[in-house]
Amino acid sequence: MKNIQESQSALVNDTCNDCGSYADIGAVIDEHDTQLSISFTGADAKVEAEAVALKAKSRFDGVESEIKTDNDLTNLVIHFAYSAEKMIFQLENGI
Repeated sequence: MKNIQESQSALVNDTCNDCGSYADIGAVIDEHDTQLSISFTGADAKVEAEAVALKAKSRFDGVESEIKTDNDLTNLVIHFAYSAEKMIFQLENGI
């Protein structure tokens, strides 16, 4: 562990000083983080929300979505099967 700390930049802290272990990707990505919530406003908010939901459903199997409108705010909640799908979708669509 000491060699790892010495070889990395001073700006990087990816070791646990308390437990003495190197941080793994599971510490950064929560496997249960499968829900993406997006808010839309404006005259076409519902249409935009439906388009994003359709894009997610066509990209991944088993995706479910909910659209709720409250006054001028439209909320879209997309439920992915895996957190990796959520992250990929966000990266591909700049969300």
